[in-house]
Amino acid sequence: MKALLLLLLLAFPALAQAPLHGGPIRALAVAEDGTLATGGFDQSVILWPARTILRWHEGAVAAVIALPGGGFASAGEDTRIAIWHGGPAPSRILEGHEAPIAALAAHGAVLASAGWDATVRIWPPSGDAQTYTGHNGPVIALAFLPDGTLASAGYDGTIRLWPSGHVLVETGLPFNALVALPDGTLAAGGADGAIRFLKRDPSTIAASPRSIAALAATRDGAILAAASLGGAVTIWALPEGRLLHTLEGPGLPVWSLGFSPDGQTLWTGGADRQLRRWDVATGRGIGPFAEAPEAAHPPAFRACAACHALTPGDPPMAGPTLAGVIGRRMGTLPGYRYSERLARGDVTWTRQTIADLFTRGPETVLPGTRMPEQVVSNPEELNALLDFLEANSR
Repeated sequence: MKALLLLLLLAFPALAQAPLHGGPIRALAVAEDGTLATGGFDQSVILWPARTILRWHEGAVAAVIALPGGGFASAGEDTRIAIWHGGPAPSRILEGHEAPIAALAAHGAVLASAGWDATVRIWPPSGDAQTYTGHNGPVIALAFLPDGTLASAGYDGTIRLWPSGHVLVETGLPFNALVALPDGTLAAGGADGAIRFLKRDPSTIAASPRSIAALAATRDGAILAAASLGGAVTIWALPEGRLLHTLEGPGLPVWSLGFSPDGQTLWTGGADRQLRRWDVATGRGIGPFAEAPEAAHPPAFRACAACHALTPGDPPMAGPTLAGVIGRRMGTLPGYRYSERLARGDVTWTRQTIADLFTRGPETVLPGTRMPEQVVSNPEELNALLDFLEANSR
């Protein structure tokens, strides 16, 4: 593996210094020419392999898609959609959502978006969007069927078709991912770990014991990949639904998937900030596109390191730097856009308050925070984390 990576770096010198996201990779898209775009919790979009970092969004980037005519679209926490056609700034900006955007889809020149405001919006090439309502809660996934019908899936456990609003399926369990296959079949991934195939003859694959977070299919619809919050990625042959490979990933949530145009390579991105590539035929990893250096820290800090730097002057990450965190009031570090709850600044970070945060959980201690939910229930691991922060964050 190391020899293969060395050959790749010699062949493509730019890869040796490829940038990393400063937080988990939440979205991934592959264009027809093989160019990749990734969106992360660090509010940036990165284009690969050119190593172009696009910093425009004012919040985590939750959705990225390749546009049929070239370029990319991105959206996320700041409720805005950016259209990129080269250059450091968007060529077009779409606004209208009243809450974070979770999904994008495109069909020809038509763009669709959906998000936490429970709306689905269809944007023509020019003019205002048509807004559709019907979901009871956040809309997390979108997919255009070959005939131009738009499908949406949400936390309310329904999949709906637009513009009719027809409820295609209702399970009562949240859906997180949708992909449309060339024959008109919809594949949907849900919180129960199942992949549902919806067409004339519905069928189900029990793909994972954990919630399905992302789906991707090859352009011919013959291969489907599914990623779970547990870190497992499975590859399936269609239409028979035969398991081909279970990828040995990092064991952390994988939130984004994309196949190369020829279907021979699968790209994955997730909580470890790595953009990884896999040989579809063998299921073997080719290696990270850009790899984070190993760091000596206690296991409980692993999740922290995905979003927080420890050294002053490090590149921006999804969360504020932990340099000087002991004794600092929350929400007071200059230059970081805090959630409304943390911006109140009514907690000072000490060993005791940090211990409380990870004992009861961020959502209990600081309701409304954007911090991922994490609890350290093992007292020894918690003490090791606190000792590490006291020693390394000053």
